[in-house]
Amino acid sequence: MPPQTKQQSGRRRPSASTGPIRRKSCYFCKEKIEEVDYKNYNQLRRYVSERGKIRSRRITGACRRHQDQIAVAVKRAREMALLPYVSS
Repeated sequence: MPPQTKQQSGRRRPSASTGPIRRKSCYFCKEKIEEVDYKNYNQLRRYVSERGKIRSRRITGACRRHQDQIAVAVKRAREMALLPYVSS
């Protein structure tokens, strides 16, 4: 009879070599910007991918409040033809 072995689950074990995960800080909180302006489309381009999708908080590092404002501002800038809906 073979000895029983622990069955490995599908999860990866945390590695000591990766180090602690550092959270990105929100640019708008750092600069003390209260409202995200849709007319500042050069700044909004940082939050839109090459294909035209709005990037997530996890990628941009924006806080929840400012990420909601970014989404509204990007949609308004698209409506005013300052930003494209999709890239060609």
